[in-house]
Amino acid sequence: MTETRHAVVVTGVGLVTSLGVGRQEHSDKLMGGSPLLKRTDSDRFAPYTVHPLPEIDWSEQIPRRGDQRQMENWQRLGVYSAGLALDDAGLKDDLEACASMDMIVAAGGGERDISVDTLIIEESRKRNDREQLLNEKLTTELRPTLFLAQLSNLLAGNISIVHKVTGSSRTLMGEEGAGISAIETAHARIAAGQSTHCLVGGAFIAERFDMLMAMEALQSLGKNPGEPFWNSDGQANGMNLGTSGAFLVLESLEHAQARGAHIYARLDAVLADRGQRADGGMERRLENLADGTGASATGADTIVFSGASGLPDLSARERAFLEARFPTTPLRTIGALFGHSLEAQFPTAMALACLALDAGSPVTPFTAGEAVAQEAANSAIVTTVGHVRGEGIARLTRMP
Repeated sequence: MTETRHAVVVTGVGLVTSLGVGRQEHSDKLMGGSPLLKRTDSDRFAPYTVHPLPEIDWSEQIPRRGDQRQMENWQRLGVYSAGLALDDAGLKDDLEACASMDMIVAAGGGERDISVDTLIIEESRKRNDREQLLNEKLTTELRPTLFLAQLSNLLAGNISIVHKVTGSSRTLMGEEGAGISAIETAHARIAAGQSTHCLVGGAFIAERFDMLMAMEALQSLGKNPGEPFWNSDGQANGMNLGTSGAFLVLESLEHAQARGAHIYARLDAVLADRGQRADGGMERRLENLADGTGASATGADTIVFSGASGLPDLSARERAFLEARFPTTPLRTIGALFGHSLEAQFPTAMALACLALDAGSPVTPFTAGEAVAQEAANSAIVTTVGHVRGEGIARLTRMP
């Protein structure tokens, strides 16, 4: 018996970045035709630069103060942007639809209490019984709910509690690869008829000492705020972490049409992979992903959203692949404008692609050297190469 394949469409976009809150604010700025000004902070975490959380009223999507208090900003941002996506899709108040909605979240390892970490480190310099010291501080200094904030699947749990999304729930970990695989899994389930509608995405907070320390341990962070993302020879100048909450509502075309939903774009294909990158391994994998998603050489009516991290060698290799594969297609580097948001990087790029296809207007260049688009895009290619591992490519098409 022939398997029935279902077209997958995007009907809701929830997006919060350093640039602002909500899909309309992003669309107005990105398709406005004026030069884009990124919002960064190079003082609080000097010598590092971050793209910070914008001013936000959490109560607009998380009305109960008790719910807000037991979350850290990472979870608040994820719950908030998930609520934006549900609102945008017209499903927020549809209890029946939310009860049957599947959810796939790309999550990191939770957030830490930096003041307690600092206290433990300072005290350990004065004592030799450090195991006992650690137990003492863990039982007296940490508030009980922080342990919950450090559980990766509590983001999905809080989305279920606040927004009543109570279908199946999956949480994926693994930095950029988690974001790619979350959307790949949602697409595959809907295309196969195993799901009709799904909430998928992730969130990342750049203003975290622990994440800056982890990334700098890899010697990956940029240290000169005056440097552009790309230097004159096409090599990137280091990673600047970016705050982002990005969630999408994906549906089968039949499900979306039956309820008269607005459709941003059709998600034709999305594939993820990982493996060794030496000796051209990454380039061969990217070629296979592009072939598998049907992302072939296109023209000016297509746009490429690159999730390049900013790591000099790795991002230069990604850019070389894109310029060879899509030589006449405008490129937009999301890290140059929004920073790098790990688990949320691929969902953020997907959200931007949906806004671009829906707007019917050319997308303003994100950074110097990117070609000005002469026409509105009818299709989009989204790529992300993880800063350590994992690659993904998606192809989207504007609906007629």
